[in-house]
Amino acid sequence: MAVAARASSPKKLATLVGCNYFNDEYELHGCINDVRGMAETLVSKFGFDRRNVTILTDEPGSHPMPTGANIKRAITDMIKKAKSGDVLFFHFSGHGTVYPAPKPEPGHQNDEAIVACDWNYVTDVDFRQMVDQLPSGTTLTIISDSCHSGGLINHEKEQIGPSTVKRSIDAKDLKSKPRFIPHESLLQHLSGLSGIESQNIGDHLAHLFGDDASDKFLNKTYIPKKPITDNGILLSGCETSQTSADLSPEDGKPCGAFTDSLQKVLAQHPGAISYKDLVIKSRQLLSSSKQTQHPCLYCSDSNAVSLFLSPKHPGTKEVDIEAEGTKGVNLTTGPEELTVAGIDVKQN
Repeated sequence: MAVAARASSPKKLATLVGCNYFNDEYELHGCINDVRGMAETLVSKFGFDRRNVTILTDEPGSHPMPTGANIKRAITDMIKKAKSGDVLFFHFSGHGTVYPAPKPEPGHQNDEAIVACDWNYVTDVDFRQMVDQLPSGTTLTIISDSCHSGGLINHEKEQIGPSTVKRSIDAKDLKSKPRFIPHESLLQHLSGLSGIESQNIGDHLAHLFGDDASDKFLNKTYIPKKPITDNGILLSGCETSQTSADLSPEDGKPCGAFTDSLQKVLAQHPGAISYKDLVIKSRQLLSSSKQTQHPCLYCSDSNAVSLFLSPKHPGTKEVDIEAEGTKGVNLTTGPEELTVAGIDVKQN
């Protein structure tokens, strides 16, 4: 009697965050549009189940709001649900910033962070900690359409960026606004909220947000986990020293220049495309539209040439499964779980 077997399908989970910072001096206009459009692309083009796509925006009445704590919690929840071979995706559209590094090094005086709707920071160290918790064979793709987003996963290898690509500077001619809040403005705002006299941004964040602040500001010692493979993949809207544009075109909806370029590249390439090619084509598109930002790619060598949002396939191997009325049914499979006649079978 033949036994039908099929490899269990990998899950695809996504968290999309858009912060427009309504009624603020630094209000943006295209961030919520970015994540709503990306949600449709994930479902229609990449096979995500809409129920597995979480959207957090700061639109009035939204719940939960994209606070720093809620952003980190949503990503952590995805990681906890993940198994080997699953695909995780995080997209952030909003403000980014740089601030003096708590432990500056030669050639590295500033650190990067995204700014949540409550002004809490999610830092490069936070993203590194989350990437280090990924199960083996699971990828976490991060798109950050924010200023100074290059290097947002701490110690991730640069594949495309300022040290690997020669570039020229073009003049901007589109109506746009940078997705950037200066460090000095954030320091002044947070000082007013905390009531503390300090020039150290971490003092205010730790006082205001307690354990929800980044570990970087809580004097916690983080010992990095050493995963078998590093499966964090960052597509940044610009280099660490640059700003990302929030566009308000006269003939269309407000959007992020980087997110818009990604959507156009994906629409022009209905088939699969590698991470490297996606970022290269995004750069070319932005350059042709006279945008000065240069998207970057940070990940391992193997992930750079792997296909965008496609599951990893561990090496195939032969397994023998014996079921009642069967003898030595050979199955070739990649994932670690099989379903045989509706029964989940673990491989050892």
